[in-house]
Amino acid sequence: MSNSAYSYPVARPKVALLSLLYLSITACGFQEYIAKPIDTTALAQKIANRRADNDQFHQYLINNGYTSAQLPIQQWKLDDLIYCALFFNPSLDIARAQWRSAEAAKRTAAEMRLPTVGGQYSKSNNASEEISPHAYSLSIEIPIETANKRNIRIESAQHLAEAAKLRIAQAAWQLRNEVTKTFNEYQANRQQIKLMSKEQAYRQDIVSIYQKRIDLGESSNIELSRAKLQLQTLNTELESKQRNHLVLLARLANNLGLSLSQVEQMQLADTANIADKNTLFNPIAPDLQSRALLNRLDIRIALERYAVAEAKLKLEIAKQYPDLVISPGYAYEFGDKVWSLGLSSLMTILTKNKLAIAEATQLREVEAKQFEALQTNVISEVNVANARLTQSIQLLDNKKNLYQQQQANTRRMDNRLRAGESDRLELTYAKLEEVIAEQQIALANSQLAASVNDLENAIQAPLADSAITNEEIENLTITR
Repeated sequence: MSNSAYSYPVARPKVALLSLLYLSITACGFQEYIAKPIDTTALAQKIANRRADNDQFHQYLINNGYTSAQLPIQQWKLDDLIYCALFFNPSLDIARAQWRSAEAAKRTAAEMRLPTVGGQYSKSNNASEEISPHAYSLSIEIPIETANKRNIRIESAQHLAEAAKLRIAQAAWQLRNEVTKTFNEYQANRQQIKLMSKEQAYRQDIVSIYQKRIDLGESSNIELSRAKLQLQTLNTELESKQRNHLVLLARLANNLGLSLSQVEQMQLADTANIADKNTLFNPIAPDLQSRALLNRLDIRIALERYAVAEAKLKLEIAKQYPDLVISPGYAYEFGDKVWSLGLSSLMTILTKNKLAIAEATQLREVEAKQFEALQTNVISEVNVANARLTQSIQLLDNKKNLYQQQQANTRRMDNRLRAGESDRLELTYAKLEEVIAEQQIALANSQLAASVNDLENAIQAPLADSAITNEEIENLTITR
């Protein structure tokens, strides 16, 4: 029989056909890379076009308890500004993107390890007429994870995703803190400008009185010079407060995620006594420490980090038990058909993964020590904030008492003037002292507002029942 008459298995056309079929099926599900360059001009325009009166923000407010009759907001109070910051400020978008990435990692961790397929083709140039010159093989490797490793990876990814979710709320609380702090400073600055303007008028009257007395030869230039210097000093301070007005508005605009021009158009509510209403609540509660340990987001995040460290240790312990790979295969070798079944595994059972287990154990110990230190710092922070709030309340009460005494003195001086027992200069000085006492109340009130905000952030829960709660903030920050 001649070579031309001998029929060999034609392997290459079959292999090529199978390969093309496989590629044609799997190519349907491939994703293509799409470039997404950052358009800085468009982003700048997007920031400039943010408006607090747009329909999306109004719908957001309605979804969170506002009524249509309340919109658009005419007088922006603190809670309104906090909702505005939660909607517009881009810092929360970063935390949301990180959370979505962690959620994607959680789904990735749940994926099963896929089998691998391998093939080989060979041709011999020494084959006789009785032996086929072709050889080809096909093998499949099926991995089998042992010791529950996949579920441990899922557990670790779940804790990482929960920590990322809590960081959204943590970013929101930080944003709430910045908005509250800036808003209180803005209100205090506005109140100081108002009171210093009154002081300026009284000091100008004093200068005029001294000037008239000098013209009449009833006074010396020393009193007039002293009064003018005090007026000049006040004018400088007042100008500084007025310049700071725009700076505080710019800071507030940054916190809200809006442009300065947009915030300048918003009518901010006049809440000069914002701290007074907070004293109606009971900030000196005995359970502040327990509230902080339950509410603090950094503590809850630290617990999730510790759980991740625990999962890592469990995974390294599980790796003492080697994974298995089952490898069934088929080969056609120069006319012979060969079936095979292989079994392979890493010999981790010899070392029992001791070094990795020791490292994971130490990492868990680090997380435990960090959590202990965090708890200690939180308790100390609550105690300090509570003490400062107590001092602020006492200071405000003292300043109010002094102001009442000064009001009584002003009325006394006014009665004496009407009776002809004093002159206009003494009454003007009494009114000046009353305004200065009122300024001290405003400063104490501002300090109390700052102390209330510090304590709220120390326990990460509002003291006022009408304020936005931490549960609401956590729910608000996941989706807008």
